[in-house]
Amino acid sequence: MAVSRRTSRDIRSESRLDVLHVLLSQGETTRNEIARTTGLSPATVATVVGELLVEGIVVETKVTVGRIGRPTATLAMNPDRGRVVGIDVAETYVRAELFDTALTQIALVDVERDEHLLDPDSVVEAIGSALDRVLEQGGVDRRDVLGVGVSLPGLVQAPAGVSVLVPNWTWHTVELDRLRERVGLPLVIDNPLKVIATAELWLGRGRSHSSLVTVNLGTGVGAAIVLEGRILRGATNLAGEWGHSLLALDGRGCRCGRRGCVEAYVGAPGIRQTLREIAPDHPLLALDSQRDFIEAMAGAADGPEHDAAVDGTIARTAWYLGSALADLVAVVNPEVVTLTGWTAWALGDRLLPATREHLRDQAPGTAGADVELGVSTIGGSTVSTGIAVIALERFLADAGLLTSRTPIAL
Repeated sequence: MAVSRRTSRDIRSESRLDVLHVLLSQGETTRNEIARTTGLSPATVATVVGELLVEGIVVETKVTVGRIGRPTATLAMNPDRGRVVGIDVAETYVRAELFDTALTQIALVDVERDEHLLDPDSVVEAIGSALDRVLEQGGVDRRDVLGVGVSLPGLVQAPAGVSVLVPNWTWHTVELDRLRERVGLPLVIDNPLKVIATAELWLGRGRSHSSLVTVNLGTGVGAAIVLEGRILRGATNLAGEWGHSLLALDGRGCRCGRRGCVEAYVGAPGIRQTLREIAPDHPLLALDSQRDFIEAMAGAADGPEHDAAVDGTIARTAWYLGSALADLVAVVNPEVVTLTGWTAWALGDRLLPATREHLRDQAPGTAGADVELGVSTIGGSTVSTGIAVIALERFLADAGLLTSRTPIAL
């Protein structure tokens, strides 16, 4: 694969991104504050802000007149420039979130899916229905929508075109033409791991750290990797499939066909298997829904009655997770590791202390000594938020403001 060279246009694009990140994180700020925060020259900040004002992405909210010098204008993202939608498609649910252009949530639709109903037409219709409902809930006309982002598991951008591979679904390529027709709006799609990395760069720890890993815990697991401020994508957009790296030789069977993968131990089905090994007749094993099972695990851990089997399952899962993270940290050497996804939201606080201890004990040398480990600070769904950010990036790229190469447009 050829190495891309940064052009002057790319440098201007990165300057615009730096300014946008500051505006999103601070809400309101000034040109001088942006220059101090980003390290950009005042002249560059003035040029970038001028371009964003012309496009209506940024607005001046007020002007303060001092005793000396020019009046100072306060700047903010323009929430009324338009609307973007992020849709997170997972095995067990479809979540659609509507945002304004300041990335403030306006409406949310969360629809549970039958995890056994996997044909492409059902998935496409679930996406379209969630989009229709979230626009109706937010009272938004489709003409005001700047873009829609859809996160689909296992997205691959091959030289011959875009395909979607989902190991445990019964279909291997989503009907992208049907999806584009059903959505009927500017559309981008991407892999959940790249989406999570985007969210962390724009709204999370990526604003203050250049190298980080965000681990998504749910039915499957994966690692969103940011190195030196850039998302690691790999040759075919598959970087981050850490969940299918080896944790145990000849271990549990994994849905990918291998044995001993990380996912088989710290994915939701793997956690269920751990409880089954500890207490084969435990009543929580009767719960069919993965999310219900994980929520019930969290409830039992917090309950007034001591449940030794649940405590043991969480402790063993922390050992598995810390061991797997130790290898990842040794390879990537990030400053920060964050956990996200519905398993992390339910069990993260209970997993963190022991996971942190095992990570530091098992990482080779001092690789794990200074790594910060915590639950992601991004509110709501990291995936639906992140894919909405990518939809906004696509709009900005179409307006000539960014040279983003990340969105996969349909």
